[in-house]
Amino acid sequence: MTTTDTLLSAVPTSPSSGIKTMARLGFAAIGIVYLLMGVLALLAAAGQSEGARTDKEEAVHHLQDLPGGSILLGLIAFGLLGYIIWRFTQAIRDTEGKGSGAKGVGLRLWYIGSGLFYSGLALYAARLALNGQASQGGNTSQSLTAKVLGWPNGDWLIILLGLIIIGSGLYQIYRAYAGKFQKDVNATSLSPGQQRLVYRAGQVGFTARGIVLGIIGYFFVQAGQQSRAGAVGSTHEAFDLLASMGSFVLGIVAAGLIAYGLFMLVQARYPVLRGI
Repeated sequence: MTTTDTLLSAVPTSPSSGIKTMARLGFAAIGIVYLLMGVLALLAAAGQSEGARTDKEEAVHHLQDLPGGSILLGLIAFGLLGYIIWRFTQAIRDTEGKGSGAKGVGLRLWYIGSGLFYSGLALYAARLALNGQASQGGNTSQSLTAKVLGWPNGDWLIILLGLIIIGSGLYQIYRAYAGKFQKDVNATSLSPGQQRLVYRAGQVGFTARGIVLGIIGYFFVQAGQQSRAGAVGSTHEAFDLLASMGSFVLGIVAAGLIAYGLFMLVQARYPVLRGI
């Protein structure tokens, strides 16, 4: 097969194949972001950089310093858009066949939330690619929190949001050890040995991701209890907290995020996309 044939084979020939292509690009973009976050945090744990203060936006910002950085940022933004499209497709078309009951509706809402979670990062990467600069979302989160705290019972709303984020983190850990994603790994064309390796990487990755989400949720709960928007933190502050517990703790979580990034890259290469 020539290079031209390879490129033409990647061009979508139908709406269904187009959505599949966008999903794969989305998995790849997320994998790269988590790889960058994990590597920078691991370097920080080894005392070689300030990576402990790296969140998703700062990890993406590092791409700007590479040759062809604007192109890379544009690809990341486009890939994240693809992930958002895939998540919304899952929600609208019920690709997992869960029906319209409470569990099905809950899963669809989770798909929408999962897609929207990366919308800010996609916009940030796009602005960096086009303008060479963009404001980071940490201050935005605190500004929005301050507005909500000004509402009647706003502190309770922030506490509720924090508990939801903590719940999401706990679900990631539960998903890691309840075999929830093993059927997707087993459905790939990988050999049994490779499937076991990918599954273990996913377990470690989901656990690390759950820990980080749990810490972020804790920050929101603290902000609600104290009625202080400044207590809100992102991955940036979560890494700082982990670093304060010792370089070993930060290093373990960083290695987990690297594992999650690799898992997502494998998912991009061997996707299991149902319902389309």
